[in-house]
Amino acid sequence: MISQASRQCTVELQALPSRIGQVRRIVSAQLRYWNLDSLIEKAALGVTELLTNVHQHAEPDKVCTVEIELLLDRLTVSVHDHDPRLPTVPKVATGDPLSTSGRGLALIEAFSESWGVRPQGDSGKVVWFTLPAPSTTSMTIPPLPVYGAATSGPFTEPVPFEPVETVPERSAARAARSTVAG
Repeated sequence: MISQASRQCTVELQALPSRIGQVRRIVSAQLRYWNLDSLIEKAALGVTELLTNVHQHAEPDKVCTVEIELLLDRLTVSVHDHDPRLPTVPKVATGDPLSTSGRGLALIEAFSESWGVRPQGDSGKVVWFTLPAPSTTSMTIPPLPVYGAATSGPFTEPVPFEPVETVPERSAARAARSTVAG
């Protein structure tokens, strides 16, 4: 059982294309650890869209903070950047319907339970979205194994090293080759 009603993970980064993939993997691993595998695809897609927006639009820099928080039955994913300008959802009717960009927030709006933007004054803004999560009363989070420490469970005894037996014919063949070569 979860001993806390809330779980949180925060990552600070510069929103560069190479880092966006790393954050997707971090978010996926954290959700797997929290037994929220069913939310990985949407959360990873949403965080990718938000970080791509920071990369493409944020000024004066691309430094941002990604936070995922599980609170009771809701997962909130948020990205805080230093740009105080608030994003807008473009209307597809006025834009090019075949465009390959400009649909990130519309996509988040389509798959999330809710989303929004919180201005943070001179320090930028936070763009967030929520996903419904399974009830925490039905979730279990396994403890992390502590290697080399006394624990209960499968890691209490170190696995003894057992050397592999050599096949006599192979050993003889190796010895013969080394004498011929030398």
